[in-house]
Amino acid sequence: MNSSETVPESAGVSDPGDRPATPQPFYWSVRRELWENRSIYVAPILVAIVVLFGFLVSTIGLPERRREVLLLDPAKARAAIEAPYDMAAIMLILTAFIVGVFYCLDALYGERRDRSILFWKSLPVSDRTTLLSKATIPLVVLPLATFAIVVATQLVMMLWTSLLLISHGMSPASTWTYVPLFRNSFILLYGLAAIALWHAPIYGWALLISGWARRATFLWAILPFFAIAFFERITFGTSHFASMLKDRLMGFAPTAFAFNMHSVNCPQLTPGAYLSSSGLWLGLMVAAAFIAVAIRLRRYRGPL
Repeated sequence: MNSSETVPESAGVSDPGDRPATPQPFYWSVRRELWENRSIYVAPILVAIVVLFGFLVSTIGLPERRREVLLLDPAKARAAIEAPYDMAAIMLILTAFIVGVFYCLDALYGERRDRSILFWKSLPVSDRTTLLSKATIPLVVLPLATFAIVVATQLVMMLWTSLLLISHGMSPASTWTYVPLFRNSFILLYGLAAIALWHAPIYGWALLISGWARRATFLWAILPFFAIAFFERITFGTSHFASMLKDRLMGFAPTAFAFNMHSVNCPQLTPGAYLSSSGLWLGLMVAAAFIAVAIRLRRYRGPL
């Protein structure tokens, strides 16, 4: 007879092998941002639909135009065939930037305005984790979402073009030759990463303003820069500050890419020049400072 006693599970003794799930506050904070801000992915999708509609309309008479384009030299033919796909990517990248800026401007201001900050602060999630999760949206989530939407949009465009050319007795090879989807996707992913890092101080500034301003966050975000540029112009007759702002918006292009309009294989990627650029690292340090201030503002500022 076995004298050992069996301890029922209801006795409150847990199995040593059972371990409680490790909380993941950062992961769930990012998920929260996606749940509460559907514009992060809805806006790019809507723009993609508009782009596709415009492209479908523009393909009227495409076979005749394609015959004329193929008579040009390779560089000009490539530029003409690839132009609609580049325009679609540019439109979606610009949309992602606008969405990212307005998301950051509302990230802290919104929860202060509707007083939901009182609830979120009651949870065991630090202000640093909250701010880092919010910064992750424009720096990581939006670029990845934009990448997926751009690739899907361009693929639909290429398939429609191929069907249209085949229906007119033409080979679709010119589309797939001059618009290599895999190579362009790699360039797109690299470009989105370069843009996101270069624009990091812009997003950091928007988060800071979102945590500080009591109203009109967009005006508070842009008016100081216009005032400084205007003051410099009328006082010293120079525009160094405006040039700095322009470089922060578009300066990633000449450092991350080497453009050669006479080459069929342009643009060339220059990650070495980009990563060694002082503008990149200075911008990242400024972005880190802005986010640090935003963390402190969220810690001590209550609802509006």
